[in-house]
Amino acid sequence: MSATTTTALPAGTWSIDPSHSEVAFTVRHIMSKVRGQFTRFEGALVSDGTPGGVSASATVDLNSVDTRDEQRDGHLRSKDFFGVEEHGPMTFTSTSYDGSKATGELTIKGVTRTVELDVDVLGTGGDPWGGTRVGIEATTRISRKDYGIDFNIPLDGGKVMIGDTITILLSVQAVLQADEAPTA
Repeated sequence: MSATTTTALPAGTWSIDPSHSEVAFTVRHIMSKVRGQFTRFEGALVSDGTPGGVSASATVDLNSVDTRDEQRDGHLRSKDFFGVEEHGPMTFTSTSYDGSKATGELTIKGVTRTVELDVDVLGTGGDPWGGTRVGIEATTRISRKDYGIDFNIPLDGGKVMIGDTITILLSVQAVLQADEAPTA
């Protein structure tokens, strides 16, 4: 699952461990970048045991946005941005994986677009509780306008307050489900 390794993920279903994972984003705001994360999400990886044989799916609760500013977070939940009351969660379902890039369908605010994520598998191994874990990082960039999120405030010189490009950063630990753990 990485450009630096050709090792296959052991076969089975791997559930994302949200307490050891992060779904984060950055966006340009005036002269710097605002960073945020979503604190509630779930997902799984399903591997057939071959290097490219991995599929992924995830659901992110957009109500859980956290930019360390409650007023901004409330605005992000509104119709100007995510419209969480009308549109529900953000979802991702992969359609292909080549060992270093995952392609899939990302849905935000009721709009579905194809995205490509750069994937780096950090490794697999046992944990202190007798489970097997995998660590994965992935990144992608999207246009928020492609998802109908076009709120902005004009600034002097033809500039705008909020950039269009959103960088999405995933840092995930997933646990192989016990009923699918390999036998010796």
